[in-house]
Amino acid sequence: MKSGKHDAQLLKLAMEIGVGYAKKRGFADFGQGISPKDKVECIYRLLVQDNLIQALPKDKEDGPNMKHKLVLWISRQLPADHELLN
Repeated sequence: MKSGKHDAQLLKLAMEIGVGYAKKRGFADFGQGISPKDKVECIYRLLVQDNLIQALPKDKEDGPNMKHKLVLWISRQLPADHELLN
């Protein structure tokens, strides 16, 4: 799993868009008491359930791999000339 130069910013963007997507799907807003780890897992599982990303193998489902999947997902949603992809 190669880490990119802008992965932190891409993950932040993926979480913002993922939370918005979850709200549109009818999920309640994430409260202050929800940890970032739980948010990542929730957004990851929602995207897998909706077939927007491919699920990780069960033995590879951990925080870093889920974050990487979210970064890959948002990278594919952005235009090719987006500043975070350069």
